[in-house]
Amino acid sequence: MSDTVLELRHITKTFPGVKALDRVHFNLRRGEIHGLMGENGAGKSTFIKIITGVHGPDSGEITLKGETIEFKHPVDAQRHGIAAIYQHVTCYPDLTVAENIFMGHEKTKRITGRIDWKEMYSQAQALLDRLDAKFSSRSRMGDLSVARQQIVEIAKALSAEADIIIMDEPTAALTQHESEELYLIIKGLQEAGASTIFISHRLEDIYRLADRVTVFRDARYIGTWETEELTQDKLMVAMVGREITQMFPKRQVHLGEELLRLENLSRTGYFRDVSFDVRRGEIVALIGLVGAGRTEVCESIYGIAPSDSGTIAVNGQAVEITNPVQALDLGIGYLPEDRQMQGLVLQWSIGKNITLPSLGNFAKGMWLDERREREIAGKLAEKLEVKTPDVFTLVSSLSGGNQQKVVVAKILTNNLKVIILDEPTKGVDIGAKAAIYEIVGELAEQGYGILFVSSEMPEVLGLSDRIVVMKEGRMTAFLNTAEATQEEILNAAMVIDTRMKAAGSGK
Repeated sequence: MSDTVLELRHITKTFPGVKALDRVHFNLRRGEIHGLMGENGAGKSTFIKIITGVHGPDSGEITLKGETIEFKHPVDAQRHGIAAIYQHVTCYPDLTVAENIFMGHEKTKRITGRIDWKEMYSQAQALLDRLDAKFSSRSRMGDLSVARQQIVEIAKALSAEADIIIMDEPTAALTQHESEELYLIIKGLQEAGASTIFISHRLEDIYRLADRVTVFRDARYIGTWETEELTQDKLMVAMVGREITQMFPKRQVHLGEELLRLENLSRTGYFRDVSFDVRRGEIVALIGLVGAGRTEVCESIYGIAPSDSGTIAVNGQAVEITNPVQALDLGIGYLPEDRQMQGLVLQWSIGKNITLPSLGNFAKGMWLDERREREIAGKLAEKLEVKTPDVFTLVSSLSGGNQQKVVVAKILTNNLKVIILDEPTKGVDIGAKAAIYEIVGELAEQGYGILFVSSEMPEVLGLSDRIVVMKEGRMTAFLNTAEATQEEILNAAMVIDTRMKAAGSGK
C-alpha cells in the first residue's frame, strides 16, 4: 500500500488574465506535516482552494488514497476527510463552541430528529479535551481569543473525521506562547495519524514542524525537500529566485536632531507614562507581547485615539494632535497593523490608494492632475516591486504582500519627518520582507525618523538603533540595540522591572 495519501500532478488553473497555477505538483504522505511555502502571489491560496473543492483545475489530476478524484464542491472534499483551517477564522460568534463545531452535522435524537444538546456538548467537550483546550464547549465563540478559535476549528475538523488537515498561516496572529501551544496540538494530530499541509511565511514554523517542504514561485512548482536537508539560504533562494545576501540591510547613518519626543504619555485603560524619543535617521523599535499597548501608543501619536495626559513634541515643540490630519500636517505618517481594514480602500485601484493621503499635491484648482497622479503612483509601485499589470488594478485582487507594499507606498507620497510602521512585515513572504527592510533602511538614510513596531525579535535586533519594550501598557526597558540580547528583551516583555533600563534619553 502506498504511503502517499494525496497527490496532485500537473495542476493548472487560469483566471481572466492570470495563470494562478502552471503545471504544479504536490504529494502528501500518511502522518506527515508538509510545509508549503512561497511568496505572496505564488499560487498557494489557489492550490488550497483546488484541494478543498472551491475551484476545479483546468487540467491535471488529483489522486486521493490511490484513487483519481474530482471535487465538484467543498462538501465533496469534506466528505473525503479534507478540512481547512485559515488564519482568519470564519465562525458564528454569537453561538457556543459546540454549535460551531457541529454546524452542518448536528447531533440529533434518533426518534424525534431534534438536536441532542446533551450529546453534542459532551462530544464537543471530549474533542476539546483531546486537544488539551482550557475552555468549555458551552463558551461563546466570540468571547474566545484567535488562538482558541483556531483550536475550535481543529476540533471541528476532527468532528468531521478529517484525516487531511490544511492550515493556512495559523500562527500569523498568535503570540509566541500561543504558537508553541499550537505546535504541540499539531504534533499530537500527527501522532494520531493525521496528515497536515502547513502553510506559513515564518521560517521558525517550518523548521519546528515540517517533515518536508514544497516551494511554489510565480505559480510554478520549484521543488520538494526534506526539511533537515534544507538550509535557510537555499529555502530563500527557492522562494525568491535570487540570493538575499543581507536580510537586514542596516545602514550606518549619522543620527541627527530629535524629531519626536513622548513625555509621560498616558491613555486610561491602555498605557501610561510612556517616554522616549526618535531622532533624524534613527529606527526605534517598539516591541512587546500582544496587548502590551504598542498599537495604542502609535494611534495616540497619530491622533486616532488621543492621549489623556503627557506631552508629544515634534522638532522640540509641544503639540496637541487630536486627529490624523494634524499629524500629517506635522510630518507624521502611519502605516497601520491591519492593512485591509485601516490601510486600504479595497475596491479602489492601486494608484488611487497610493495617492489618497496626498491629493492636495495633485490639485489644479478644482481638478486633479490625473496624469501626474498616475505617474507618481506608477513610479512608487515600481520602486516597491508591486506585482501588478498596472496601477488601475484593484487593490483587493493583490496578494497580502503586495497589498502591504501599496500601504508603504502611500506614506511615501507625503512630505514626512516621522514614519510609524506598525507590524509592516506581518503576514508577508520572505521576499516582501526583504524588500520592506531595504525600504526602511533607505528611509533612515534619507533622514526620516522611524518608529518600527514589531513582534519579531530578529527584525527588531537586525534593523533598529534603540528598542522600547512594553508590557501591559508600561515601558519596561529602553535599550541600545548594539548591547541588547534576546533574553534581556524577552525578560523585559514578560516581567515588569521597576528599575527600567534607559538608553540615551536620560530616563
